[in-house]
Amino acid sequence: MTTALAILGFVTVVAMVVLIMAKKLSPTVALIIIPIITGIIASFFIVTDPENAPGVVNVMANIKALGGYITGAKGIGSVAATGVMFIFSILFFGILTDAGTFRPIIKGITGLMGSDPVKVAIGTAILAMIVHLDGSGAVTFLICVPPLVPLYDALGMRRTTLASIVALSAGTMNILPWGGPTIRAATAFTMEVNDLFRPVLPAVLVGLVAVLAIAFLLGSAEKRRIGDVKSTAAKYVEAELTDEQKALLRPKLFWVNICLIILAIVSLLFSGFAPAVVFMFFYVLATLINYPNVKETKARVDAHAKSALMMCSVLFAAGCFTGIMKGTGMITQMATALTSLIPASMGKFFPVITGVISMPASLLFDPDSFYYGVLPVLGQTAAGFGVEAVNVGRAAILGQMTTGFPVSPLTPATFLLLGLAGVDLGEHQKKTIPLAFCVTIVMLLVALVTGGIRI
Repeated sequence: MTTALAILGFVTVVAMVVLIMAKKLSPTVALIIIPIITGIIASFFIVTDPENAPGVVNVMANIKALGGYITGAKGIGSVAATGVMFIFSILFFGILTDAGTFRPIIKGITGLMGSDPVKVAIGTAILAMIVHLDGSGAVTFLICVPPLVPLYDALGMRRTTLASIVALSAGTMNILPWGGPTIRAATAFTMEVNDLFRPVLPAVLVGLVAVLAIAFLLGSAEKRRIGDVKSTAAKYVEAELTDEQKALLRPKLFWVNICLIILAIVSLLFSGFAPAVVFMFFYVLATLINYPNVKETKARVDAHAKSALMMCSVLFAAGCFTGIMKGTGMITQMATALTSLIPASMGKFFPVITGVISMPASLLFDPDSFYYGVLPVLGQTAAGFGVEAVNVGRAAILGQMTTGFPVSPLTPATFLLLGLAGVDLGEHQKKTIPLAFCVTIVMLLVALVTGGIRI
């Protein structure tokens, strides 16, 4: 029976990954329907009451138990707080974006870049890091790339350099606690996202420094190639806003909103409050300060509701998946099967192995199928060798759909970046993948040295 559960578990994961990658099912649908089907099949192999009736299988009782697995502490109950956090983080950063908080920063950075390719490259990295505070790759690319393309063209800098620097900056910043991969990893291990992220913060900071160093090297290479070009044609041109967008701007509240962002980040890292509570509080502050009128408040919620709903629907669907996989015992049996295949001498290095393959795994797995399907199995396998599963999660977020997301063909944001920059996918991957892999390895080494990841 245990073998049957392991096989069903692998079938569930493989079917989900294949159907999502082949775009036969949306992540939300796949995360719900596939585990329900395999959960029903698993009901024929689960001993219902092993203590009082060993060896007895009550199929109907097992099927009825699926509902509890889905809604219980191992299922939707484990992701409820994360869903709340994501809703209010989207609303918080959305309101600050609507208020124009990031526009002066963008204009200032592009103004400081001048015509030195090295300064332009470093400024590009800093700009992308700041903009990606909202955790959205699409927003980062839309804000950063269009105003910089004319500057790169006028200086004779290659657009592949622009795409690479923006990709590396956004990818490394995507590890932040409100980034999709980190939220998914925390959800998969049913833990607070801060508990997962905080130990690897030093590694992420070093990773950001590594990105700046790479930007310096790329800028220096461009400078050697094209010489010291003086550009008069390339100037920052502020995008024309609609009347509605202009009405939302709050330039007099710029420093107030900057303080809100800083306080929110500090609170997330050091206050001890759950991230959901932090973003709920700062969303209220941002709303009352920028749009106190009830009609305006409702309009801002409506404007960002689609993004919040889409992500939360996937999170709750993931709760269904993890609840059934854990409740039926399928994930435990899968880990047992994998453990038996890995040499005992390699078991303690499982987090390191995960960290090394995490960035390339972005080319094979979309974030939902990896973090909700593959990562729990890897974590359970590591636990079988006496290594805390959370170390595998921390290793995974250093590359899988973080540094790896802007080069993956499985993410729409990648093609948005390429379209805006006018760069071919193959050229972009050839240049950026080795750099992204290097950033991941640097962060992995720092995490091992600082104890963020323990083996």
